[in-house]
Amino acid sequence: MNSFNVTIGQDKKQVFINVYYNNVRYRFWNGKAIEIKLKCIDNPPLLKAAFELKLREGWRPKPKKREVKEVPVTVVKALKQGVDMKIKQGCSERFIKDAKRIVTLWKRYESEQHLKSLTLDKLQASHIRTFLVRPNWSAKTQRTVKSTLSPLLAEFKPHLVQSIKLKKPTSTLHKPFDNINEILKDIKAYNKQLYICCLMTYGCLLRPHREIRELTWSDFSDDLKYIHLSGNRNKSGRNRIVPVPTYVRDILVKGEPHHNIFSGRQQPLNQDYFKTLWSRFKRVSKMLEQDQTLYSFRHSGAIEIFKRTGSITKLQKAMGHSSINVSLTYLRGLEIAELKEEDMPMV
Repeated sequence: MNSFNVTIGQDKKQVFINVYYNNVRYRFWNGKAIEIKLKCIDNPPLLKAAFELKLREGWRPKPKKREVKEVPVTVVKALKQGVDMKIKQGCSERFIKDAKRIVTLWKRYESEQHLKSLTLDKLQASHIRTFLVRPNWSAKTQRTVKSTLSPLLAEFKPHLVQSIKLKKPTSTLHKPFDNINEILKDIKAYNKQLYICCLMTYGCLLRPHREIRELTWSDFSDDLKYIHLSGNRNKSGRNRIVPVPTYVRDILVKGEPHHNIFSGRQQPLNQDYFKTLWSRFKRVSKMLEQDQTLYSFRHSGAIEIFKRTGSITKLQKAMGHSSINVSLTYLRGLEIAELKEEDMPMV
């Protein structure tokens, strides 16, 4: 049963009516709530009696809705929420690492620009541009940071980051090897694991830093003739079956199914393992030329396939490209002449 009680209250400044209804107190300074033009300070007993009468007739006090003021979200908080969301979505460790670095860089940027606690409602394209376009960042770095920053702010500012136009970086080709056997022999003498990585990059056309580094023995067929990679394990996002040449199989010693082929454990080597090894080898090698990288083995393998088959379709499948257009672009990077001497004008 609903219960109520009405009293007259007073503080240092004014008199008011207390209505206790279901153990909740409501305070009134006039009769507006019950449609009576009377101030409590003019006649407290009369207003008290009026409230009691209204309560008996069925009137009930309504709780006031408290307006909750929304606290503006800061850019830093939004970036952190974006990182947490990407972690839940299962993004790669490399992306998460880069995303966390973006948060740190943005904090530093706000400090440099005296924009402490910049909120999303005040965030403008000019802020993003100033953050991205820095004298010490190359065009490629600016685009890389932009591609990481964009999905972090996508929920709050869907199109803001993408609206920033950046200078197109100058393409740097991975120069292929003319002396593939000699360079592989030199690498084999330097480090066996780097040798296996380079040989598989060339012979299987897999990408070294993730696809090869994360390989487990369960990715291979029982006879080691094929590698099966699911879509979430390669850049194309599609399942791939890759043949393993004999010269690669001959150096492989099969281990436990779920063990990584390099670490011998379930956990793969760290993300920068082959990058670091290659940098060290590059410092001591007298055979490497400028612009020759780990990816040069993949380019060299692609050239070999195209020379032997003349088929762009086969090259596309071997490289794991999403379309032939990508392979055509890739061929230009491989420095294969599209015109032959017999195609040129005759006199």
